[in-house]
Amino acid sequence: MANPRVVREPVASGYPGALPTHFDVSVVVPTYRRPAMLAACLAALCEQDFPAGRYEIVVCDDGPDEATRACVGRFAEALAARGPAIRYVPVTRTQGPAGARNAGWQQARSPVIAFTDDDTLPDPHWLTAGVGALAHGAAAATGAIVVPLPPLPTDYEADASGLERAEFATANAFVVRSFLAAAGGFDERFTSAWREDSDLQFTLMQAGGEIVRVPEALVVHRVRPARWGVSIAQQKKSQFDALLYRKHPELFRTRIRATPPLLYYATVCSAVAALGGMLAGNARTALTALIAWLALTGYFCVMRLRGRDRSWRHVAEMAWTSIPIPFLSIFWRLYGALRFKVFFL
Repeated sequence: MANPRVVREPVASGYPGALPTHFDVSVVVPTYRRPAMLAACLAALCEQDFPAGRYEIVVCDDGPDEATRACVGRFAEALAARGPAIRYVPVTRTQGPAGARNAGWQQARSPVIAFTDDDTLPDPHWLTAGVGALAHGAAAATGAIVVPLPPLPTDYEADASGLERAEFATANAFVVRSFLAAAGGFDERFTSAWREDSDLQFTLMQAGGEIVRVPEALVVHRVRPARWGVSIAQQKKSQFDALLYRKHPELFRTRIRATPPLLYYATVCSAVAALGGMLAGNARTALTALIAWLALTGYFCVMRLRGRDRSWRHVAEMAWTSIPIPFLSIFWRLYGALRFKVFFL
């Protein structure tokens, strides 16, 4: 997708590109079969110090189910008289967080779109701070994210805490609708929750839009329970690094600063060399390469456990998943390079 030229629409209600509606901001919340977490998020959104009649909440159900619809319906009915307005949008076309957010903001009725996730708890001052930051011409604003962790988190929990250091995350972002429309919204080829927010950030930046930071706009991002071995499935996200690199190579290098996973490549090469040595009948080569593979895999496991949960269950999970992760990560990176037609290692 080519980088768009930002076109400012006529000003209304004090915001660039404002629409003729009675709402100042629409909160878009994508969700997927987590009605209990969604209910807590909606409760927090309904306790904002922003005037209740001036904002709406649009819940985008990315995999429509009756429990989620009923959850949203209960809130909508309870708040019908005093606001805010709450709407349920089933997502039935391109699924994934990018597609769900597109479905939400395209049906929103406000000049400003606020994005958060169903596993967040926005601070009562969140909307006021975020909307206020856009009143002077900025294209977007990003707030602060707090990820509560135990003293010794699991590998999955520590990985989730990376949101606290993200430059721009749609778990806590505000975007002027006209800029969002000019950018074409979210690229729905990002079908996992990975890099779709950076893609929007880079597109806005390249179009000349200013993005401001608003620490006062705070959300608490809860870490969802994860199944044992979840890190194996997460490697599939690596393919979207290739897509982001293809679209924004310079910004990827300077902002993401993701270097090729040399440890992974070394581990895979050692395993291949060991296998090759065995097939060739060269015991010395096979043994040397096998020892190297074991050492690299052990080192990777130890690094993942540094400062982490030391329960036997988590140690066993790290030991087991450290074996396939280098292979899967490299596979998905190369798959992404082929799929999106870009040289990316």
